[in-house]
Amino acid sequence: MQHFRSVLFNVYWAAWTALFVAPLAVLALFGCPERPIRAATRAWSRGILFGLHHIVGLTYVEEGRERIPSEPCLIVANHQSAWETLAFLILIPDVAIVAKRELVTIPVVGWFLRRSPMIIIDRTNGSQALRTMIDQSREAIAQGRSVLMFPEGTRGEMGSPVQFKRGVELLYAKLGLTVLPVAVNSGLFWPTGGGAKRPGTVVVHYLEPLKPGAASGQFMSGTQDAIDRELDRWRPSPARQDSAELSFQMP
Repeated sequence: MQHFRSVLFNVYWAAWTALFVAPLAVLALFGCPERPIRAATRAWSRGILFGLHHIVGLTYVEEGRERIPSEPCLIVANHQSAWETLAFLILIPDVAIVAKRELVTIPVVGWFLRRSPMIIIDRTNGSQALRTMIDQSREAIAQGRSVLMFPEGTRGEMGSPVQFKRGVELLYAKLGLTVLPVAVNSGLFWPTGGGAKRPGTVVVHYLEPLKPGAASGQFMSGTQDAIDRELDRWRPSPARQDSAELSFQMP
């Protein structure tokens, strides 16, 4: 049943996305206005989350939303699945997401993401990618938009420690913004590698913001390490893991 629901959701995803071909053509005729495109992108994302809820049985809950700064900020979150990329379009309206170039090759979706606009970087060109990320982040902030980055650079497993790439430290230093760390446990329900999606409730936990101007070690402790500690809520403790392994080995 779980596999069937995942397949049905994938069909729904494709059909829902196809419905946005017509709006795409209309927006292109009107010169690709950014605000209507971002509104259409959020509508698409809401539809995907609707499908996850009603087909797969996957919902979400937010914890600590009152910690979100009222002014534009730099949001850093761990990355476990495609779920958080979709959900943050709704959770933080008008957010500018730092995304890898491969995402814009997705039919229809890529067109909307590029013109929202998101911050698209080519990770194969390190120095140019950093300049693009900083320049476009500044443009987004000037428009009153927050910037979201997944500093791990790729999806991680729940059991693996969170490891940020160095680029996030540079972005923090250059932007001079308050940082909002966010821990997400979506990997429990939307596994990497194309596995079947599972019903449940994704938790999005907003941690204590970090003010600008902190030293590198304080920044890493306040973001990467804080997120990693939060994820321990869903990781098996050594005692539980040893017990499970012992039970499995007993005749």
